[in-house]
Amino acid sequence: MFSKEESRKLKQEFWTSFGKSFPRKWILYHTKLKGFSFKFYFDNKKALVALDVEDDLEYRIKYWEKLEALKSILLDDYLPDAIYDETYFLDNEKEISRIYVPLEKNVSIHNKNTWRDVMEFFNEKMTLFEAFFEEYKDVIEG
Repeated sequence: MFSKEESRKLKQEFWTSFGKSFPRKWILYHTKLKGFSFKFYFDNKKALVALDVEDDLEYRIKYWEKLEALKSILLDDYLPDAIYDETYFLDNEKEISRIYVPLEKNVSIHNKNTWRDVMEFFNEKMTLFEAFFEEYKDVIEG
């Protein structure tokens, strides 16, 4: 087991290493759409990339309907393994809508031997998510 401080340092080391290995500016929270953001997630059990639609219900419904209309394009042309989850509960019990791609391997942020796989997964899948977003941003925000 790792202490909280050891775990914190490992997480910081992973994200620093990821940034150095794949130095580019990710869109993430800078979509310019209210309640619409991309996220990397990596803990001691799993890794995933996600497109989260949160905030108030009005925005969630508006964006989700447009993302549903683009579902076949996202799955056929960008991320065939993406999972659409209209009602997704975060660990803090907050309800959001999420499209995500999980890494189908046993990984842990506490195991440096899995870091390279996660970094490559993040780079590949988030690049595809962002390409989809850039191509269809006008449709989503329209």
